[in-house]
Amino acid sequence: MIRKFNFLWMPLFLVSGLLFGQNTNIDGSKYQFTKIVQHDATPVQSQGKTSTCWSFSALSFFESELLRMGQKNVSPLSEMYIVRKAYDLKATKYIRMDGKIAFEEGGAFHDIPLVIKNFGIVPFNVYSGYENGTLSASDFNSDGTPKKDNGFKYNHESLYTDLNTKMQDVMKKLGEAKVLDLNWKKEFNTILDKYLGKDIESFEWNGKKYTPKTYANELGLNMDNYVSLTSFTNHPMNAKCMLEIPDNWAWGESYNVSLGDLFNVTVEALKNGYTVAWGADVSEKGFSFKNGIAIVPKDESTIEVKGQDSKGFNDAGADRSSNAFYNPTEELKITQEIRQLAYDNKTTTDDHGMHIVGLYKDQNGKNYFLVKNSWGTSNYPKGFLYVSEEYFKLKTINVYLHKNGISSTVKSNLNIK
Repeated sequence: MIRKFNFLWMPLFLVSGLLFGQNTNIDGSKYQFTKIVQHDATPVQSQGKTSTCWSFSALSFFESELLRMGQKNVSPLSEMYIVRKAYDLKATKYIRMDGKIAFEEGGAFHDIPLVIKNFGIVPFNVYSGYENGTLSASDFNSDGTPKKDNGFKYNHESLYTDLNTKMQDVMKKLGEAKVLDLNWKKEFNTILDKYLGKDIESFEWNGKKYTPKTYANELGLNMDNYVSLTSFTNHPMNAKCMLEIPDNWAWGESYNVSLGDLFNVTVEALKNGYTVAWGADVSEKGFSFKNGIAIVPKDESTIEVKGQDSKGFNDAGADRSSNAFYNPTEELKITQEIRQLAYDNKTTTDDHGMHIVGLYKDQNGKNYFLVKNSWGTSNYPKGFLYVSEEYFKLKTINVYLHKNGISSTVKSNLNIK
């Protein structure tokens, strides 16, 4: 089936350092950030009321990879095509494991190469994932973000409820019969069709015919070039380990390195032209998207929290207020031991995926990463925030990047070719 679209190509305005001419996190803040390096990224999107940050952040990362590789007019990739196909793989594994793994909305960076290798990828304009069809160019702002008042905002509450109900029904029948009725998969995909739109078998794009796999091949992204790094002492250092988080349903592996190496690899990758996908805990008092900053104040009691974060960490969440968000403050010095304790006692959990696109320093010489989020552009840095070195060290679950962004010494230690 060839699908034809009258969709006008959405203009792609790259995010550059010019956007941050004022280089502070919020109006009235005394933080002054100086750019060390910053790389191009595609426009900030909103994941809406979904727990699909892993797809938004990873595809933002891969779009920056295409820009780094010299491609012009990079078209946004379809987050919801990835989500759809990940659900397909996740459901199959859930049944094979007799329901003994998580079946949730969340995922990990490993899911993207898994989907692309198995199914391919399509442009966002070919598969928007909005219910009942595609959007038109008039549905978007000039920066490529969906208009707030057009009624199009992702909300997967009903989608997940229906999918999970179906999976539990299949699990119940597994206990009643010796042979599984394989029609369950067809019924499962009917639910995906209802909420995300019909699956894509082939399509036309820029005057050429593609399947998702041939389009992926033409992009020129080799999924084997990308690796995940983490840092936890419950695994041997400089060796592969499995991220022990519920959303790692695909059982993807990471290289386990020291905390110093984890931070330095990220810094050096940025300095050498690479961006980095970032998995982290954002439930901390010091993480304030609305204030455009994430820090670890030595005295956390200075931060007042009102309200609650959403269950899926898919928006700015609770209101956090503190002078620390306006005035550079002393932070807790994070060690490997402090980081590990937070992981072991579950104060560090796998909440959210984002995209690190730059490195900055404040007026006191402290390092901050410029991070692209997927919660829209309502905050002062227009969808971005500044993340301190200490927050990164304490709350990083893993980073995902091109292996050539890693220093030769670390690559040698990890036996990465």
